[in-house]
Amino acid sequence: MRIGELARATGATARALRHYEQAGLISSERASNGYRVYDERVVVRVRNIRHLLAAGLTLDDVRVFLPCLDGDVAAAPPSDKGLRVALERLEILNQRIAAQTEARDRLEAALRQATGGRIRPVA
Repeated sequence: MRIGELARATGATARALRHYEQAGLISSERASNGYRVYDERVVVRVRNIRHLLAAGLTLDDVRVFLPCLDGDVAAAPPSDKGLRVALERLEILNQRIAAQTEARDRLEAALRQATGGRIRPVA
């Protein structure tokens, strides 16, 4: 299948598919006209990549899951390495959320002080 067909089958954009290919997560052959041609089995792999990305992992994190990207990633028992990567990503996300929460609280306090306790929504 060509890149547009793969994009439609997986909900990914052609740009994302090229990015996954550049990252070494999927591969294609080249037709005589230079178009990328993907094996039908890549559909499952791309859906799994998108599932892992939607869960908060990065493309670098997803590389750890390469051995199981062609199966049912969501139902498969997690490997120790996969769990470690996911836990590390969770910690990073928690740290970012905490930093953003602190920034929001400081801004809110500054606004309350500047407005005498009234925070008005911007129209």
